Order: sequence, then structure tokens, then C-alpha cells
Amino acid sequence: MTRNQHFCPPCPLAGGFGKGIRRLIVLKSSRAIARMREAGRLVAKGLDLVRKMARPGMTSLEIDAAIEELFRSAGGEPIFKGYGAAAGRPAFPAAICASLNDEVVHGIPDGRKLKTGDILSIDMGVRLKNYCGDAAITVAVKPIDNLARSLIDTTRQALEVAVKMVRPGVTWLQVAKEMQHHVESAGFSVVRAFTGHGIGQKMHEEPQLPNYVTSQLGDIVLEKGMTLAIEPMVNAGDYGVKTLKNGWTAVTTDGSLSAHFEHTVAVTEDRAVALTVP
Repeated sequence: MTRNQHFCPPCPLAGGFGKGIRRLIVLKSSRAIARMREAGRLVAKGLDLVRKMARPGMTSLEIDAAIEELFRSAGGEPIFKGYGAAAGRPAFPAAICASLNDEVVHGIPDGRKLKTGDILSIDMGVRLKNYCGDAAITVAVKPIDNLARSLIDTTRQALEVAVKMVRPGVTWLQVAKEMQHHVESAGFSVVRAFTGHGIGQKMHEEPQLPNYVTSQLGDIVLEKGMTLAIEPMVNAGDYGVKTLKNGWTAVTTDGSLSAHFEHTVAVTEDRAVALTVP
């Protein structure tokens, strides 16, 4: 699940992207990362289940029920369910975010039946043994047209670009610049209203991770022990989004398709290791 974007350059005391106050980035021990890997493997099972279930006639409500059962049967807690209530927002009512076609992120599962040509973005998170895993995938209800296929491929590749670049000593905005270049070179746009984030015992930790670069953004240097939820969201048209009256579902302002991919990764001595894979 994404964080809303609200950056400005950090002051000298800032520990990352911030608003002039210290932002604590928690570096994880090898033991903590091993726990996150357990949570990540459970999320990976959920992603695999989504790939199998996303067929014509299926509903996102059915997918949501299957993912919640998977998580709970393994001793996990679906961390999206009920999210937001403590901050005065409507509590998110489901275990997954299910965003269809022009829905960018935070879609609420419902009874609409999937049909050929649809693309469906599923974001999911679990807490297992006090540590979190968070990942997203966009699946095609085949056959789909060339635009939708290119959008999905480009978004997945943008995530792959980021994971390959992440290592100690690299700055986040170096990573974001390459992600943005990859997306825009394909004729698409990077969503700016939402970002990736740090993750650990809480779903949302510092730092926040934009998928684009502007002169208004500060920067951080990546370090061993950081655990990051990297999640590019890409629109086929303009990058603008708006939130529906349910208080959660974000859609493209121009009605264009949108795709979303995410992995939780750990920064090791010389590279990033994806934790939300089998």
C-alpha cells in the first residue's frame, strides 16, 4: 500500500525526505531481515494465487477472500484491513487493494466480474511474526490489447530497473531518475501522488520513495540494512489522479489505464535482495 506524496528538501538534521524534522530510518539486522523474508514468501504465495485466479468471470471480492484465508491460515495478519481508521479516514475494508483498468491504487474489492481485456492491479501486505511484507502486481485478463501489454511490461521493468540499481552508496533519486526515464521513454507517465516507502515492523516507515525526480525533492543515500517497498505506478496517459468518494480508490484523471508493481527489498552489502519472491 502506497504512501501519499508530501516532500520538500530536507534540512541538515533530516534523516531522509522530510519537512525540516529528523526522519528516523531504521536499519534492520540480519535476523530482522530473515523475519521479513518469511512474511515476503507468504506475500509471494498471494501473488501467485492472484495470477491463477484473475480469469474472466472472477471478482476481486473472491480474490480478496482467498488472499485473506491464505494469510490467516499461515498465522499472518492482512495489514491493509482496517488501515486508516486511527488517522480518521474510513477504515480500509479488505485484505487487498484491487484496482481495475483506470484505477491506479487503493481500489476496494467488489463484485464486478472480470472480462477479457481488463487489467487488474492487486496490492497486498501481511504481518507475520511482527514483521511485514508488501507487494503488488498487475495481471492481464487475456487477451489484452498492445497498449495494455506495453503498459504492464514497462511498469514491471521499471521495478526491475530499481531493484538492480539499489545498493549501498547509491542515492534514491539516482534510482528514481532511471525509473522515470524508462517509463517516459515508453510514452507513459509516472504517478506522482503516491510513493513507495520504508517497511519493517510497521507497513509504513521512513524513507518515502518517489518514483520520479524534480528539483523540489531532497535525497537519501542508501545503506545496508534498509528495507524498502519499491512500487512504481504508471499511467498510459497523464500522471494526474483523483480519489473517488469512497475515500480510497484513486483513478486516472483522464480515464487512461494504470499499472502497479511492487516488491519489498532489503539493501545488503552490495545489492538489493527481493524479499517478496518465492
